[in-house]
Amino acid sequence: MKISYDTVDTPLGELYVAVDEAGVCKVALSAAEWEAYAAERGGVPRDTVRCSEAVWQLREYFQGERREFDLPLSVHGTPFRQQVWAALCEIPYGEVRSYVQIAERIGKPKGPRAIGQANRHNPLPILIPCHRVIGKNGSLVGYAGPRTDLKSVLLELEGVLPAR
Repeated sequence: MKISYDTVDTPLGELYVAVDEAGVCKVALSAAEWEAYAAERGGVPRDTVRCSEAVWQLREYFQGERREFDLPLSVHGTPFRQQVWAALCEIPYGEVRSYVQIAERIGKPKGPRAIGQANRHNPLPILIPCHRVIGKNGSLVGYAGPRTDLKSVLLELEGVLPAR
């Protein structure tokens, strides 16, 4: 499957967006994450034309002009992860849910930790809004590893948290 990428400057820094024939297949939040992804595939060529719609919609999101993405997604994972990611896509812009609420939503009330692991393996952060999932006590936990600062920036952008 042919994969191409482009970058987009955001308040989080430069993001890497990859597309294949089916749709957006990767959003990398750092250069290191992107380099590892591209290396696993033997390199990925840059193609600003193929990636233009995804880049445009991400720019609109970060400019506060877009609340929902209208992009084909090419996301692969276990049936459980697919179920979690589908539930995340149901969380409206500007709202949050707890890991417990997501677990209950998908019929796995004892699975908040498993929800966290599915979020950790989300290949399309922002597009599949795992940043909208918080701890039961309201704490910002578990986004891009220990980088909860990324989660807070996104939740500030969406008006969930007050701007710093």
